[in-house]
Amino acid sequence: MNARLPVVKVAAMRTAAPVLPGSSHTLESPIDRALSLLFANEREAALRWAAAIVKHDPLMATGLVVCGRLLGDLGRQEVGREACKLAVSRAIDLENLPLAVVAARQFEELGGDPNSLLDEIAEAFCRDSPRLGEGMPPPPPLPPAESFQPLHAVLMGASLLNKATEIVHEAHRQHLTETARPGIAQLPLFSKLDCAGLRALVGAFSAEWIPETTRVVEQGSEGTDAYFVARGELHAERERDGETVTLSRLTNGAVFGEMALLSRAPRAAGVFASRPTIVVRVSRDALDGVVSKHPEVGDELSVFARERMVSNLIRMSELFALVREEGRSALVAGCTPRLIEKGQVLFFRGRPADGVHLIASGEVSQTSLDESGEPLVRGTLSAGDVVGHDSLVLRRPMEVEVVALHPTVTLFLSEEDFHAVIDSEPRILLALYKLAVRSDSDAKTIREEATTVVDDSVLV
Repeated sequence: MNARLPVVKVAAMRTAAPVLPGSSHTLESPIDRALSLLFANEREAALRWAAAIVKHDPLMATGLVVCGRLLGDLGRQEVGREACKLAVSRAIDLENLPLAVVAARQFEELGGDPNSLLDEIAEAFCRDSPRLGEGMPPPPPLPPAESFQPLHAVLMGASLLNKATEIVHEAHRQHLTETARPGIAQLPLFSKLDCAGLRALVGAFSAEWIPETTRVVEQGSEGTDAYFVARGELHAERERDGETVTLSRLTNGAVFGEMALLSRAPRAAGVFASRPTIVVRVSRDALDGVVSKHPEVGDELSVFARERMVSNLIRMSELFALVREEGRSALVAGCTPRLIEKGQVLFFRGRPADGVHLIASGEVSQTSLDESGEPLVRGTLSAGDVVGHDSLVLRRPMEVEVVALHPTVTLFLSEEDFHAVIDSEPRILLALYKLAVRSDSDAKTIREEATTVVDDSVLV
């Protein structure tokens, strides 16, 4: 039985993503070439590249798992499992838990039982692991694809499979001569869990193989999954007011979509693969099953997601851009996370604000009254925006009613904590004042435009 091709379901394809500042995707790597050929169903050509990668560097876990998958696809399941099992060990040595899980899942696709491999992964990375300590340095990068030599094109069919099998066996023999495994550094979230909790979590992971230019996450959609990058590169983009802003690039070990595990808020950004990529995915339903048996996983994930939420807000929010680093810390320390359900009112028009909401994900509407007393939609606010600050800073009741349009996650700073924070960091007050004055100016413009429209209608 040939292995299935578990490629992620896509919302759409797009043209090649731009090369981001600091991106490693300046030249195509041999792994990129092997994966691109795999996705194009050019399996023998892909195997020539993957086997040559393993021959060049038997420590490269990505080469091993790609080689194992291709060998399985081409009918050599036994040696494919051998390559995947070896890839688990090599990925652990390189501190790449997601890639180790991918290798274990590919071992399963080829007919093997992954449980002992998943046990090995959990035992290596859990908080009580004897291997935790100083990690080994990363291996040297492969040369670019244009200067890398795959196996000769004359190798086809059985001769190609025999050569690739020989290369995997040699990599395995080299592994067996090593008498000790290196230490591995602690990983965020994973190394906070005990062995049983981590084992349950990695057991809920599935592998996704993603072609370049694939849209993985659609901005505004309801999220039900989180992703951990095993290899490759993606970029996060946010569209707003007709403009697309690149927020970040995501490489090995990065996580995205984790807010979907804690709320039903729409995705705050879109994510696209800018090179062939492999990730592990965990769904909210699967995680709920894990947390019901291991509550500690939920606690640690909440802490992890809050830290990630703060990190994302610092990157997206204009307020944080106006405040020095020490002020950011004071501001975050005073906030508490809140989940606002769809339709819930954050602030009522005509009443003083009881605090400030920093929107982490989701969307809220702002509605006031025009001169005739009719509702006037002032607009919407989304991730990175602040609301309630104008009432506190300008010392007046709210001029708008603020309502959640979707389930929304915010960091809330109560009025009492607001005053404590600005007493310790006056620059925060200055930053909020600038935002409040601009918001007030925008509101006047909207009212004037609405009046003009009414007058024009009367004249017509």
